[in-house]
Amino acid sequence: MDAAEQRGTAVVFTPSPLLTVTIEGLPDGSSTELHVHGGGQGVWIARMMASLGCATRLVGPFGGESGEMLIPLIEREGIIPRPLRTTNTNGAYVHDRREGERAEVATHNPPPLPRHDHDALYDMTLVEGLDADVVVLGGPDGEGVLEPETYRRLAADLSAHDVPVVVDLSGDYLTAAVSGGVRVVKVSHEELLDDGLADSNEPRVLLKAAEKLREAGAANVIVSRAGEPALALIGERAVMVQTPTFERADHRGAGDSMTAGLAVGTAAGWDLEDALLLGSAAGTLNTTRHGLATGERELIEQLQGRVTLRDL
Repeated sequence: MDAAEQRGTAVVFTPSPLLTVTIEGLPDGSSTELHVHGGGQGVWIARMMASLGCATRLVGPFGGESGEMLIPLIEREGIIPRPLRTTNTNGAYVHDRREGERAEVATHNPPPLPRHDHDALYDMTLVEGLDADVVVLGGPDGEGVLEPETYRRLAADLSAHDVPVVVDLSGDYLTAAVSGGVRVVKVSHEELLDDGLADSNEPRVLLKAAEKLREAGAANVIVSRAGEPALALIGERAVMVQTPTFERADHRGAGDSMTAGLAVGTAAGWDLEDALLLGSAAGTLNTTRHGLATGERELIEQLQGRVTLRDL
């Protein structure tokens, strides 16, 4: 496959892009490094999608000092920003990882979107999405940023115009989006447990929960299981995803990488089985790195050949 091949076009909806600062130290403790990036679920998904060769537009609100800093940081990742300029300041956090684990130093939570900004963001997402091969609905990073109903409406409007919708959500946001009709849901087993859709990590229990989501409006459902093989309902198939296992550096971002691969495969017009192989490879390789939703396209494609689906 040509490494320069573009894999379709995408829009990622993110209601709360974040400015992230991570403090790192060298193993010998001789110096400290500061890493500044765009963050939040939508940004992380868009980053991996761009890495995998999809022309990815990010629609979200940007305001204040953090918002002004975010736009060029996002562009540097190969993402095409479609900013809604707002008066609110974007959320931000500072994490210290010098001891190996992430420690929260400071957090500024994103505020709720004012009604006019909400309406403008909805319209921008809808119009941009109609001109895309796939739309990913990312969740809010913070409480009360916007109402779950927004996700139902976006899913319904985009699906009605034959735009595939991929979601990685939980709680009321997942329920709302699914009720609008979506092509692909990626959800973790922890989220199914927290939402009361499952009461154990047993495959049969999780597949029953996935079936409930299908009945509610999700055409296909993938359940990630934090260190265990993912499960999926794809068309008429129920499968377990077998991937190579590696020592973990950081599990954060693996789920977003998986969602990104699923969305890129969808944008490229692949069968969902092939999209699942790509997403699983991206998620697996991400666990060996400290960067959230990062990875080299060529290496992910090589690893994709080692991922298999086992029918259940």
